[in-house]
Amino acid sequence: QVQLEESGGALAQAGGSLKLSCVASGVTVDRYAMGWFRHAPGKERERVSCISSSGDGKVYYEDSVGGRFTVSRDKAENTMYLLMNSVKAEDTGDYFCATYPSYYCDGKPDYWGQGTQVTVSS
Repeated sequence: QVQLEESGGALAQAGGSLKLSCVASGVTVDRYAMGWFRHAPGKERERVSCISSSGDGKVYYEDSVGGRFTVSRDKAENTMYLLMNSVKAEDTGDYFCATYPSYYCDGKPDYWGQGTQVTVSS
């Protein structure tokens, strides 16, 4: 059974940094594509980043986070990370990690974590 557990959400000052973690069990983090999603208050959930399987090796970022966020994974720790630099108030929201039933960042994720809350004060 696949389980995902996020951590690292916190209150941060605008311009600061946070690092989110997503520990996976029941699946290796580089076998399939995995993504980070954000659900901001009053908005629909959106994907902020995705990393495809190790065989494909591509990463994607939503336009508003490109150049500030970096997705990575550690196979030894079986963990995916999201490094958030130069955070802005609009980065506030609940962040979820998810796996895709595919090697590529397309379609809909099949497993989700419970989320971790990020609040950025301006």
